Amino acid sequence: MTDQASIFVGGGGEGYGLPQTLLLKYGNRHGLIAGATGTGKTVTLQILAEGFSAAGVPVFMADVKGDLSGLAAPGTATHKLHTPFTERSAKIGLDLQYRSFPVVFWDMFGEQGHPVRATVAEMGPLLLSRLLELTEAQEGVLNVAFRLADEEGLPLLDMKDLQALLVFIGENSDTISTRYGLVATASIGAIQRRLLVLENEGGAKLFGEPALDLADLMLLDANGAGRINILAADKLMNSPRLYATFLLWLLSELFESLPEVGDPDKPKLVFFFDEAHLLFADAPKALVSKVEQVARLIRSKGVGVYFITQNPADVPENILGQLGNRVQHALRAFTAKDQKDLKMAAETYRPNPRFDTQEAIRDVGTGEAVTSFLENKGIPGIVERTLIRPPSSQLGPIDPAVRAQLMVASPVAGKYDKVVDRESAYEKLRARADDAAREAGAAAQSQDRASPWDKGADRPDGDADGYSRARRYDGNAKAEAKPRSSSSRSDSVGEAFAKSFARQLGSRSGQALVRGILGSLFKSR
Repeated sequence: MTDQASIFVGGGGEGYGLPQTLLLKYGNRHGLIAGATGTGKTVTLQILAEGFSAAGVPVFMADVKGDLSGLAAPGTATHKLHTPFTERSAKIGLDLQYRSFPVVFWDMFGEQGHPVRATVAEMGPLLLSRLLELTEAQEGVLNVAFRLADEEGLPLLDMKDLQALLVFIGENSDTISTRYGLVATASIGAIQRRLLVLENEGGAKLFGEPALDLADLMLLDANGAGRINILAADKLMNSPRLYATFLLWLLSELFESLPEVGDPDKPKLVFFFDEAHLLFADAPKALVSKVEQVARLIRSKGVGVYFITQNPADVPENILGQLGNRVQHALRAFTAKDQKDLKMAAETYRPNPRFDTQEAIRDVGTGEAVTSFLENKGIPGIVERTLIRPPSSQLGPIDPAVRAQLMVASPVAGKYDKVVDRESAYEKLRARADDAAREAGAAAQSQDRASPWDKGADRPDGDADGYSRARRYDGNAKAEAKPRSSSSRSDSVGEAFAKSFARQLGSRSGQALVRGILGSLFKSR
């Protein structure tokens, strides 16, 4: 054990190594929790969240399986899931004290927690393209849309703002293509269809206001314990790309918004990224490169990122090399690929002469793990076989009625419940179209009043009165006149709108906002 501020992760006993602790001052050096299904990753995740919270560090995590809500309730020795831990506590020398932890529940769909939203502008074109599975050409069109919105002062807040802007770009594609490059109407149509699919999947609930205030993820309770923010993700996992994109957006917002703090005594926030393989599966190289950059730099903002996945091979090597605190549960090796992954996982640890790391990773049982945590001066500790300590909070989910009570008493209760729809791109573009229509209509009426026919100029057969009467009473003449007038007005509206837009482009050059490392806006709030 160490006398430095730390989190006790697990202990030894016969056949096991020294007690394992995570030093808080290295909590922002990131970490990995890996292992096959059913080997104990959830318990490890739970005890780490408890430890950080007790040390006054706020935590954000996604509840993929729906059982992390138990953090809000104390465990009991008689609980069926806690009974096996009594013997383990004695074996590792732990005086287990049951307690609850301050929890804030969030839910993108607003069902099991407070609604959580982002604006389209904050999401940015890179992440939105990833979410919509756009091609390179379609992503280029989306970048044009965001650039145009920045320069024209058209806030992109919700889905209808982006849809309206794409319609506007399609109607003025010639003018826009001249300035930004070819904007194909086929690409615009494809993006609109992808937006419709996202909307049908419920993804539209992510976009809008009030947007999530990052400060609400970094709260302490009255006793100084860090609040544990739990995102309900059991339903969200039906759209895994939406899940991964949202968490990546949140990570990028933290990176861009938080100040540099160097090496603090403890993290400012710890971010657990469960089902991490979803982040990197089929991700373009450009996006993976940006994630690597964020992972490398965000620790200087005091944020620790912990990836939870079944296989360490799911995490790119450049990111895996930055994960200094590791808990490796059993990794099965049934195929040649599994054996290769097992060997690679073992080679990333500092070896222990007492046992073979590869065999240990394969053979550890449920609730056991092979662990390595950073020691003084940030040196990786020698790998050890460890019995993971039992959690102090309840294993398994809490009752829905208890969750509802906790939401009512939450420090952010009522803040995000009601959607705010302020003036944005949709309203501004509609207003511009209405103004252009009125101007074109006024111009058409003025032209009609100045028509040579109305001034008594030469008319057919020289019969001014007869032509006037025929024009007034002849139904055929009126029927023919209407289509010409309607077509003329339609052309006038389009020309007026395009000319007005072209003038605005000229006057707005150089006013684009600067976008962050993953496409969201600096100071976007």
